[in-house]
Parts: sequence; C-alpha cells; structure tokens
Amino acid sequence: MKTLKEVLEFEWDQGNIGKNKKHNVEDKEIEEIFFDDKKVIFKDRLHSQKEDRFISIGKTKREQLLYVVFTMRRERIRIISARNINKKELYVYEKSA
Repeated sequence: MKTLKEVLEFEWDQGNIGKNKKHNVEDKEIEEIFFDDKKVIFKDRLHSQKEDRFISIGKTKREQLLYVVFTMRRERIRIISARNINKKELYVYEKSA
C-alpha cells in the first residue's frame, strides 16, 4: 500500500471534469477522500501501462465511501474515475482502519 505525503493539487481537464456524475459523484467530493486519514492507496498493477495508476478507497465529508482510480502527474493528482465501493472494497477499507 502507498501513502501520499501531502496532496498539493488536483488536475482536472476536459477529459475528466464531470464524468463521474453517472456514478452520482461530484468532482470536489472525489477530492475529499485524499484528506481521509483512513484512506487506502495501492498501485493498480493491471492498468499501469503508459503511466502508474493507483486506487484509493476513502470517505468523503458526507460519509460516502468511494473507489477512486488516479495517477500522479508531477505533484498533481489526476482523477481517472470514481464510484461507490462494493462489499469487498468495504472490507479492505475497514481492515485498514
């Protein structure tokens, strides 16, 4: 599992702004999980071809648990996708707490 020392900035572009609304998740809400002290982060080995991808499971201010795929570009976090977690992912989050 990986930890982020600190989040400096998020990178949103036309390719990823608003695309997670289909999962009922707003962009700013996705950012909140990176400030969850209990978040879990691990490398997405299956989808890390052109650049390293990571998966984070964390909680928003509204107590919504999200599964977020992201990459790091310089000191910025670029969100690739986000959705609500499933039962298996809930177990991973609770086990890490």
